[in-house]
Amino acid sequence: MRTDHYLGLSGAGFHRIFYTDWGSPRSTRVVVCVHGLSRNCRDFDFLAQAIAGDCRVVCPDIAGRGRSDWLANKDDYNYPQYLADLTALIARVTAEPAADGWLDRLAARLRRAAPRELCWVGTSMGGLLGMLLAAMPNSPIRRLVINDVGPFIPKASLERIADYLGADPRFATYEELEACVRRISAPFGPLTDAHWQHLTLHGARRHDDGSWGMRYDPGIAQIFRKGVADVDLWHYWDAIRCPTLVLRGADSDLLLRTTATEMKTRGPQPRVVEFAGVGHAPMLMAPDQIAVVRDFLLGA
Repeated sequence: MRTDHYLGLSGAGFHRIFYTDWGSPRSTRVVVCVHGLSRNCRDFDFLAQAIAGDCRVVCPDIAGRGRSDWLANKDDYNYPQYLADLTALIARVTAEPAADGWLDRLAARLRRAAPRELCWVGTSMGGLLGMLLAAMPNSPIRRLVINDVGPFIPKASLERIADYLGADPRFATYEELEACVRRISAPFGPLTDAHWQHLTLHGARRHDDGSWGMRYDPGIAQIFRKGVADVDLWHYWDAIRCPTLVLRGADSDLLLRTTATEMKTRGPQPRVVEFAGVGHAPMLMAPDQIAVVRDFLLGA
């Protein structure tokens, strides 16, 4: 695994977007993995390790999360800003690597004969961002995995998220923080202790006074303070043409079963896979979840 960053631009100036980078930079298949609303790029470590031998896997921290910069203007935490930042990432990871010597030049020539295939794996917010990008004319996305989100999001699920997002809780010990993560994120399903420790460690922030908190800007909740309502994005879904896989936690309150059923008959008409005992959202850490995504991304 490598880490790197690039510059995004908002109305308040430039900001750094960090990402993890797995596999060969010269691979003809690039998989971009984008996390959920308050999560971070390290959620995809287990999936990336499983597929990095066959493709390049790039996982960004969306602005305000993980190691990426916090935005000065909290109103800039919005989907147009995230889409602009991700477009810059796509341009970066699909650019032809600089050739160094005759062997690299030969490899570059062969890659042009077999151009890069850009795949997208998005959990919740990351899935919505992938959906919006895949619906655009001339989209570079060739395979799309939507994890527990869809073109209709009920108001009740957004209200549940708004109840805890942006609260900026502080904990005296790391163990108290992990207990909170396990409680709030219980819908992730029956994860192992190692999984919970991984999620807590990479989502934790140590404050100057020694207390522990979440590693995201509480300002990302600004969009919820303006009120929430049902979200209807069916016109975007209907515009998607690339092969698509939809994952759903069987107990999810965000991707309703009725929505998933309708998704199968519209737009890209995807395969839908449900995982029992999981709510919002499958974390793509369990072997069965990884296997479904791997088979879809790496299949013929």
